[in-house]
Amino acid sequence: MPAVRTAKEADLAFLPALEAASDTLLASAPGVRGSELLRLPPPAGIAELRAARQLLVVGEPITGFARIEEVEGLAHLEQLSVHPASAGAGLGRLLVNAALRWARTHGYPGMTLCTFADVPFNAPFYRSCGFEVVEPRGELAQLRRHEVELGLDEAGRRVAMSVRF
Repeated sequence: MPAVRTAKEADLAFLPALEAASDTLLASAPGVRGSELLRLPPPAGIAELRAARQLLVVGEPITGFARIEEVEGLAHLEQLSVHPASAGAGLGRLLVNAALRWARTHGYPGMTLCTFADVPFNAPFYRSCGFEVVEPRGELAQLRRHEVELGLDEAGRRVAMSVRF
């Protein structure tokens, strides 16, 4: 299994295209309504990626990444992307486990995320990594409201999830 490492400045230019490629997996995923009309937010730009609390990457060339932010004192898995050509190879789990280790090492009491509830490689996958569906409050609820405004909930049921250490 390839090693997970912290992204370098030179890696940032490759991540938006990787995120866009990864998003194509949702087009045919069970649990997504109107996939032919699915409009996801555009991938994060380089400045936004540079400002992340942490970016973890895997592969040479990079085939997956995890973007970690902070929401109400918890680490927040903002983005997990794996290139479709590498889907199913365990890279997502490798990145999630690395993100959880990073969060624990940096003193966070847990991690949150928002995802599609019924897409097998979304909420059911995160549940297998120890996350549980939670009722979002505070900043996490604001994040969910923003997702609704972006139209993500039109594509499928969304949930907030959390794991505590």
